[in-house]
Amino acid sequence: MIYKIWMSVVKEFLLLKRDLGGLIILFVMPLVLVIAVTIIQDSTFKTVSNSKIQILLVDKDQGSVSKTVFENLEKSNYFTVVTQIDHKPVTEEIARENVYKGKFQLAIVIPENLSSDLQTKVEQNVEKIVSNLGLTDTTATTEPQRIIKEKEVKLYFDPAVQMSFKNAVMSSIDKMISQIETKSIYSTFQKQLGEETINFEQKNFITFKEIIPRINNKEVLPNSVQHNVPAWTLFAIFFIVIPLSINIVKEKTQGTFVRLRTNPVSNLVVIIGKTITYSIICMIQFYMMVAVAVFLFPSIGLPSLNIEGHFILTSVVALFSGFAAIGYGILLGTVASTQEQSAPFGATSVIILAAIGGVWVPVFAMPKIMQYIAKSSPMNWGLEAFYDVLLRNSSFVAIIPKISLLFLFFIITTAIALFYDKKKRTV
Repeated sequence: MIYKIWMSVVKEFLLLKRDLGGLIILFVMPLVLVIAVTIIQDSTFKTVSNSKIQILLVDKDQGSVSKTVFENLEKSNYFTVVTQIDHKPVTEEIARENVYKGKFQLAIVIPENLSSDLQTKVEQNVEKIVSNLGLTDTTATTEPQRIIKEKEVKLYFDPAVQMSFKNAVMSSIDKMISQIETKSIYSTFQKQLGEETINFEQKNFITFKEIIPRINNKEVLPNSVQHNVPAWTLFAIFFIVIPLSINIVKEKTQGTFVRLRTNPVSNLVVIIGKTITYSIICMIQFYMMVAVAVFLFPSIGLPSLNIEGHFILTSVVALFSGFAAIGYGILLGTVASTQEQSAPFGATSVIILAAIGGVWVPVFAMPKIMQYIAKSSPMNWGLEAFYDVLLRNSSFVAIIPKISLLFLFFIITTAIALFYDKKKRTV
């Protein structure tokens, strides 16, 4: 029995050795993919001065508010403010045209008299409050208050920018304007009540602080590598579906499988041989990706993958993810009649499983219905198990439900493949 399984494993390695394109898909392409994607996405985890976004500022106010907005934008690590194009001041029309053509991602238009009208409105409100408190002479003749209309700060976005960018910018500017209004209110109260009488503290009372998880008494801040390496490693592992299903189809079309069946070798032995072979390949893929993330990434300016204390658990997750991919590949190769069926369907289905499993877009950002669908993807089970180990510092007990689902998926798909093959041969 053991000798038969061993020879089945040798047969699978010989088939892979002859398939140079399959080996490139299995080993070279995943490395290129994880390096390219991590380099691209790393900029979203870092704030570097040479990646600032240029934004247009149209200042119709020329007052304290627009000056404060300009200074705050310039101080930020995200934006570079542009007020002139070709040595000419930027108008609203020029800004709109440049943004809608995609030359700039954002233009901010400060309305006229914003500073003066804001101060007038604040003074009117403060005077009304102070008067109601009986702190002023109510018998004095007062002039009718001028009606101040609400002001709008216009934002022009490039139609191609993502909604997340829009929301982040609008939230930042809204916070900035709110702080300016609050400061104006405090200052006006001081003037009304007398600066010597009262002095308001204008520091923010409520602040925010991120509590970073600690592992071995060290703060571990998640980075692009810790998110990308597990996701794209899982993607690479599931891509063994393509060469595995093609080899099974080849065996059927070339008569190899029939010759194997004429010998005293059960179909189960053949499947065990394939499982062992491709499990080894999955683990080689995983260790190659980890080696690149640990040793190569720091030399090209990327953070190193922190796998300290997690090596064994991540290996377990990779192994069970490989089982799930192998089961799916065996099922696909058994059901498909030709390579033209197995290869395109395998590639497309793996991409779909990755998409709904959270490899490309986080599950929490998906619509509610898609969040439920994501839980049915084996890639989601594997990805969550990787995140539990690497980012949430979970124990083996915590990942048992997820790796159990992966192994159950392998058992079910393999059982269906065996049942389908037996049914087909008896017809």
